[in-house]
Amino acid sequence: MANYLDELNDVQRTAVTTTEGPVLVIAGPGSGKTRVLTYRIAHLLDQGVPPWEILTLTFTNKAAREMKERIEKVVGPKAQQVWAGTFHSIFARILRAEATRIGFPASFSIYDTDDTMSVLRAIIKEMSLDTTVYNASAIRSRISLAKSNLISPKAYRENAEMMQQDRAAKRPYVVDIYEKYIARCKRSGAMDFDDLLFQLYRLFRDNPDNVLEKYHRKFRYIHVDEFQDTNYLQYAILRKMVKYPGSPENVFVVGDDAQSIYAFRGATIDNILDFEKDYPNLQTFKLEQNYRSTHHIVSAANEVISFNRRQLNKTIWTDREDRHKIKLLRCATDDEEGRRVADIILEQKHRYHLPNADIAVLYRTNAQSRKFEEHLRRLNLSYRVFGGMSFYQRKEVKDFVAYLRLAVNPLDEEALRRVINFPTRGISDATVEKLSALAGALEQTMWETITDPRLDVTERARKALATFRNLVADWQQRAALEPAAKLAAEILRKSGLFDLLKNDTSPEGIGRLENVNAVLDAISEFTDAQPEADVAAATAVPSLAAYLQTISLLTDADEKDDDNDHITLMSVHSAKGLEYKSIFVTGLEENLFPSFMSMEDPNGLDEERRLFYVAITRAKEFLTISYAQNRYRFGTIRTSEPSRFLDEIGAQHYELLGGIGSGRGQAPVRTVEEPRASIRGNFTSPRARIQAKASTPMVIPADFKVSPADSIVAGVTVLHLKFGEGKVISVEGPKDNRVATIQFKNDEMTERRIVLKFAKLQVM
Repeated sequence: MANYLDELNDVQRTAVTTTEGPVLVIAGPGSGKTRVLTYRIAHLLDQGVPPWEILTLTFTNKAAREMKERIEKVVGPKAQQVWAGTFHSIFARILRAEATRIGFPASFSIYDTDDTMSVLRAIIKEMSLDTTVYNASAIRSRISLAKSNLISPKAYRENAEMMQQDRAAKRPYVVDIYEKYIARCKRSGAMDFDDLLFQLYRLFRDNPDNVLEKYHRKFRYIHVDEFQDTNYLQYAILRKMVKYPGSPENVFVVGDDAQSIYAFRGATIDNILDFEKDYPNLQTFKLEQNYRSTHHIVSAANEVISFNRRQLNKTIWTDREDRHKIKLLRCATDDEEGRRVADIILEQKHRYHLPNADIAVLYRTNAQSRKFEEHLRRLNLSYRVFGGMSFYQRKEVKDFVAYLRLAVNPLDEEALRRVINFPTRGISDATVEKLSALAGALEQTMWETITDPRLDVTERARKALATFRNLVADWQQRAALEPAAKLAAEILRKSGLFDLLKNDTSPEGIGRLENVNAVLDAISEFTDAQPEADVAAATAVPSLAAYLQTISLLTDADEKDDDNDHITLMSVHSAKGLEYKSIFVTGLEENLFPSFMSMEDPNGLDEERRLFYVAITRAKEFLTISYAQNRYRFGTIRTSEPSRFLDEIGAQHYELLGGIGSGRGQAPVRTVEEPRASIRGNFTSPRARIQAKASTPMVIPADFKVSPADSIVAGVTVLHLKFGEGKVISVEGPKDNRVATIQFKNDEMTERRIVLKFAKLQVM
């Protein structure tokens, strides 16, 4: 029964068998985090703890299900009685038993996003508010933010900062919508996803003796996976469940501050960084051995994350043999990036016999997937877009393309049905049905029937139909005369789509606007790529019809594969927790990765760096990083600067692909860059800041001599090529993988942990 402990390394085993009191496990990427959490629960069960006294909170139901299955293999079927699930599923289970105490029926409904949006739209309509300003998705995000920070409608109204933000956004009635929404849900006996947390906290707060105490006694051991992704409210509930008079505080949290990438969803890295403040008796274990990636990848990750200002110090290391350096791919344009990435994938498949399932292409924004999709199709390589549909199947893209199709062919009834009342223009479903019925009776198209006097609709609907028809007719006349890009941009504006998407400031709304702008980019690129002979012809202007014909090959439904052997395309956020033998991290350009939205905020920039850290640590063996010097954005081609993150990786880890620098396989010449200019002002690269603070010159490589690892002991002074002079504070770990903790004089960090067998240090 106890053989499972033999599968763990020393640190993992100690963490698993430390069952009493608060425990924090800082788990680097690929360090066996899931195994530690699973075996910890198995160990508790093996020690006789009843399964119903163990609570484990995860972020996906899949993770909870797989965890139970793995525990069951160790200790048998009693693992199924452990309380394991997502925050929302576990809290809903508690609320079902206790809901009547806070005025909800035990059978309360749970509203999903569509339900919430429907209620909000109804309230906004009842209040006669402008739906382009009071966008339901943006209002939902605002209310969600308030609930996640324990701000009730009353507290919202008393919060001067939030009220001022709403006034600045010209939405002063958000708090009134919030009040009505809460009342509507209560009247309907319903909770949304945020309420499952908000109302549970309220339940515990208002019933400390009879309810909270009950669950204190019930859950003797509480575990939290991915602790760095918790938000303020989740942690507030956790503290209530753990901390009470006389409690042993048996809470076991696992996470990695370097992989905290969900601030836009409300997650706060402070929960893990400040955990020790709430638990002075905390025992901390660092899982630093990486079992996933090779040395170059692990070392690059260490170097990148070292530039973040606030973090829990650790140094991940690996004993996996290096076979390949990190490939750095510089491209002239984003189209070349898509083409060369696809070509390299094909080369890897042939040379190293990689199946498609071992390959993933990561990008910062979903709109970037278009180029990779096009070029993978060109090579007939099977792929899937993870976490969503293909670029051209996304709703906002299909809506925009439907307008373009109508401009070319107004007889296209499927396109007409899709957009005739989207965005809303006073044409009801009943009107559309009458229009369809009359067109069928007259055996003509709906377009031809729009102005038919026999159409039995109200005068208001008749005017709305006429306005829509005139709009499309104007586009139709101009489609054969004007440049496709110019007309498409006007269609986007005059259709109302642009304003609708622009007013949705939620993360999802911003992504939808980026996707529509990516269509404009594609049309502009298509226009620019037309041969000069065509421009000189009588019908000189590239038409929308030609563009639509081109993308029709991309939007045809693919045949379903009988297997799962496909290349994965996904955003970096979606890649967290996954791993692939070959990873492509694309679009490493200033204002893209890191995002332009992070430029003025040091915390935002740190999160972007953590996102890059997550991206590169998904790779097991092959890592390719690419950037484009020119990229289509918002309909025009723009010059891009390489991301600052590229300069934070040591040259010894790079291999330049053919056509870049002085030759294949040579490391780039890396220098401290002058301060770059961004769209929001000037900044200096992190490396330049560190070097500017140095009180002594950096080490001259020609004078540097590496000392044997055995000579590095506590108390000695050493030199490092990048960090300069430092004092060794301590040396720990097994002989083959000793780790030195060093305080460098010129370093912004408090201390650094360096694996000695990979370090290059000179004893002074």
